[in-house]
Amino acid sequence: MMQIKELAERFSKNPKFTSGHRMCGGCATPIIVKSVLASTDKPVVAATATGCLEVASTIYPYSSWDIPWIHSAFENAASTISGVEAAYKALKKRGKLKGEMKFVAFAGDGGTYDIGLQALSGAMERGHDFVYVCYDNEAYMNTGGQRSSATPLGANATTEPAGSVIPGKERWRKDLVKICAAHNIPYVAQASVGNLVDLTSKAAKAFEAEGPAVMVVFSTCPILWGTKPEATVQMAKLAADSCFWPLYEIENGDYKLSYRPAKKIPVVEFMKSQRRFRHLFIPGNEHVLKEIQEGVDAEWEKLLKLCGEK
Repeated sequence: MMQIKELAERFSKNPKFTSGHRMCGGCATPIIVKSVLASTDKPVVAATATGCLEVASTIYPYSSWDIPWIHSAFENAASTISGVEAAYKALKKRGKLKGEMKFVAFAGDGGTYDIGLQALSGAMERGHDFVYVCYDNEAYMNTGGQRSSATPLGANATTEPAGSVIPGKERWRKDLVKICAAHNIPYVAQASVGNLVDLTSKAAKAFEAEGPAVMVVFSTCPILWGTKPEATVQMAKLAADSCFWPLYEIENGDYKLSYRPAKKIPVVEFMKSQRRFRHLFIPGNEHVLKEIQEGVDAEWEKLLKLCGEK
C-alpha cells in the first residue's frame, strides 16, 4: 500500500494534473484526480465529462492536464474512453503501438449516476479495460446545485429546496457502487479524500484490474455544501466515521471493508456544519434526522454482513 511520503514524491515528480486550474478553494476533486493519476507509473490517457473538473481545468488556451486528455459531453465519458481503449488494442494488435497504457475517465455524480449511467453500464457490460472515477459531490454543482440521484435524503438543493412543506430531498441516494458491482466487473470501490492512502491503494488496484474498474469517491463541495474550504478533508473523515460514507471495495464479487471507525459517531456530527442540512436542525424536522440516522445504521449493518464482519 502506498504511503503518504511516497504519494507526495509521486505528486512532485510527475504530477500529470498540474496547478493553475480554477477549481474552487477547498474543492476535493483536484485531490482525487492527482491521487488517482499518481497511483500508476504507466502512461495514462484520460477523458473527462463536462462538469466542474472539465470547465475549470481547461480554460483555453490553458490546461492542467499533462497527459493526453479528451473532453467528452456530459453523458458519454465512459463511451469516449472505451473508444480510445478499443483503438489502442487494435493498433497494438497491428504492431503499430508497443508498451502498456492505462485509460481513465473522470465524471461527477450528475454525469455518472444520472445522464451518464447508460454509457457507463454499456462500457462495463462490453468489458473494456479502463478505470472510471466518479468524483461524487452529491449534486449538479457545475450548474447551480440541482439535486442528482446522489443527493442525500434531506439535503437542500435548488431543484428540491427545503421549505415549510418539504424538508429537502425526499428520497435516498442511489447506490452506484452496488449497481456497478451487479455488472460482475473485476473491481469496484468506494473511497474518500479523507484517507489518501486508502484512495491511492484502491486506484492502483483499479488500474491493474483486467477489465472495467469503477471508483466512487467522496468529493466535498464547500461552495454549495456551505462548508469552510479548510474543512474539506475533515468533512470526509466525519462522513467515514459516521458511516454516512463507508470505505470498502468489491474485488471479483468479494466485499471487503477498508475502514471501520474505532467509535462510530452520530450522523448529525457530519451534518451540522453544512448549510445544505441546516434546515433539518430547526424544531419540527427531528423526524428527518431520525430517519437518516436509522437508514445509515441499517446500511452499515448490511455492509458489515456483506464484508463478513461481525
